[in-house]
Amino acid sequence: MKQLSNILENISVLDVKGSLNIPVASITFDSRAVGKDCLFVAVKGTAVDGHKFILQSIEKGATAILCEEFPADIQPNVTYIKVNDSHAALGWLGTSFYNQPSSKLKLVGVTGTNGKTTCATLLFNLFRGLGYKCGLLSTVQNQIEDKIIPSTHTTPDAIALNELLAQMVDFGCEYVFMEVSSHAVAQKRIEGLEFAGGMFTNITHDHLDFHKTFDEYLKVKKAFFDHLPAGAFALSNVDDKRGMVMLQNTKASRKTYSLQSMADFRAKLLEDHFTGMLLHIDGVEAWFKMVGKFNAYNLLAVYASAILLGQDKLEVLSVLSNLTGAEGRFDYIVAPNKVVGIVDYAHTPDAVENVLETIREIRRPSEKIITVIGCGGDRDKTKRPEMAKVACELSDKVILTSDNPRTEDPQLIIKEMEAGVPITKKGSTVSITDRREAIKTAIMLAQPGDIILLAGKGHEKYQEINGVKHHFDDKEEILSQFENFRI
Repeated sequence: MKQLSNILENISVLDVKGSLNIPVASITFDSRAVGKDCLFVAVKGTAVDGHKFILQSIEKGATAILCEEFPADIQPNVTYIKVNDSHAALGWLGTSFYNQPSSKLKLVGVTGTNGKTTCATLLFNLFRGLGYKCGLLSTVQNQIEDKIIPSTHTTPDAIALNELLAQMVDFGCEYVFMEVSSHAVAQKRIEGLEFAGGMFTNITHDHLDFHKTFDEYLKVKKAFFDHLPAGAFALSNVDDKRGMVMLQNTKASRKTYSLQSMADFRAKLLEDHFTGMLLHIDGVEAWFKMVGKFNAYNLLAVYASAILLGQDKLEVLSVLSNLTGAEGRFDYIVAPNKVVGIVDYAHTPDAVENVLETIREIRRPSEKIITVIGCGGDRDKTKRPEMAKVACELSDKVILTSDNPRTEDPQLIIKEMEAGVPITKKGSTVSITDRREAIKTAIMLAQPGDIILLAGKGHEKYQEINGVKHHFDDKEEILSQFENFRI
């Protein structure tokens, strides 16, 4: 139990009706989760306005309401707190309720369009390998040392986030590495957190269904760095044309990394194979188990972050050279007849291009690339033709199929993708709505040595159709199909 007056200490309160000297057992913005002595925060969401559920929350046991507008019907024995921004207040409430957990940890945030999960996961595994107790907050999963907690969002809501951080503190974690999504910044889910550092990977076309314009998407990403404290580091990829933009207004110590330009941390890709790569990194040659130029950037960023966190250079390289990436990121499977299957989460035009360019650089001239790709429903529609175009231009054969259609008609999504297929590639492109059949067809088309890329779903274990999640795992599926075809 916490005193209401205490958990409001960092919040700018406009008005109060009722007593602040009451106990608070829990905080929530979900009226379904309200219990006795709960503080209900009425948040205006994109689809639902929490102010509509104030009375219902009181009936379920809420004794305090934080809102942007007082309801017409003020209940006795209930405290109402009026603020300008419930979203921002939620973060500070969570921070106070759970005793400022981020201030007791070295919290590092990773943001960018591509590479967030890989970088956060590599940092988590690296620091564990260096002997530290660590926490991870990622798209794939949240983790406290060996304890895995399923992940529903790239960045949890502000209350859940602080609760997880508090658990990490209680477990004795010293470092926590988290993905910071643009949605989380825009919705102020990280409000009140104290970061030891922030990393920028890159920014490309994504999430315009939410941010509406690329400029707005860019501003949201930049806002994360704008709010880093002076004692933190801000690490940016200066090979991305907007990399220096991220550092313009930050108070944090500005650091850069690059494969192509002058920077504080530099690396050069010397060799690249399906089994790994050789990097010249910060003056040392080291072999890594990961593949592709995009992973060279990820490894360099992780190495740089570790050095900025005070770790020994050679120890970092020693541990890092033995690590593999996050699940569903360039997952590499070889069938007995040498057909290669690659499962990757690539779901933006730039990510698809990175993966395919990597495959093209490594493959032999006789080896064909067959790409199976779809686009998610209820998401940014403008990238659909672009993704198809990139896939067709960089593959020998392409199968357009379903990803997570959600509430949209999968055939209409595919039709929008077909608009991006170049005229010269129409003969080598087919559309198969059923993803399982699409994978089966790709395997039937493959000859020994060919490479099949399953793009878009990566680590996901489901396919969402009409609001229902059905079990579907790309890696599991291709392994099963390989067995069925006795390849």
